Amino acid sequence: MRSAQAVKGVRAASRGGRAREVTARCGLLARGVLYVLVGVLALRVALGDSGGKEADRQGALQELAGRSFGSVLVWAVAIGLVGMMLWRLSEAVFGAAGPDGDKVTKRLAAAGRTVFYAVVAFSVLSFAAGGDARSGDQQSRDVTAQAMDLPAGRWLVGAAGLGIAVAGVVIAVQAARRTFRKHLAMGGVSERWRKAVDFLGVAGGLARGALFAAVGGFVVFAAVRYDPAQAKGIDDTLRSFTQTPAGPWLLVVVAVGLILFGAFSWAMARWREV
Repeated sequence: MRSAQAVKGVRAASRGGRAREVTARCGLLARGVLYVLVGVLALRVALGDSGGKEADRQGALQELAGRSFGSVLVWAVAIGLVGMMLWRLSEAVFGAAGPDGDKVTKRLAAAGRTVFYAVVAFSVLSFAAGGDARSGDQQSRDVTAQAMDLPAGRWLVGAAGLGIAVAGVVIAVQAARRTFRKHLAMGGVSERWRKAVDFLGVAGGLARGALFAAVGGFVVFAAVRYDPAQAKGIDDTLRSFTQTPAGPWLLVVVAVGLILFGAFSWAMARWREV
């Protein structure tokens, strides 16, 4: 009797493990698509040929929707991001893969990522269903304005911006330290592929971290000035890189980095230990 129950438990765990793996890999694929498209759009902005599309999630989805079977592709990305959210939720509830996956800090980080991807997935689902057509920049300003109307809203906005900026710095530092290696199962993979994934992870992570840090910085600035209009979405933040002494070339570097991070997400979909 106990043996039969044990077998059922093993089978249930196996099914749960397979479901977790599928949701994780689909989510990473979807994330990669968005980052590659945002990077391509940002590159067009830097070269003065954006085609009227914003270099953010909304612009990426519009780019997808304009292709053959566009609506199907958008829904596929949306479903993939729901899978991403469910994977992170499972890590928060049951722990992540690896020897230290049950640590409280790991679970809390997974919970934060769950909330982040829930917001992203909801945004993409709304777009797929023909919902909110506002630009990402306008959404950022509207959310900031609504938050500032709350009690102690200015402080809440400042804290949120600081959190985003710190997250960007952490992302960049972890990329530079190649901490992603411990999550990869690349046994038997050639050294050439390992070096390629290393390059994608470092270059892509640094660009992603710089973008998050800049977005958070603008949110903090909006709180300090008590002016929601100072908050910037992804598109406005990327365009602000062209106003630095490096001019459009800094945006070119960041844009290429985001494309590389998208490719890194696809590599993670292949080799990530989940």
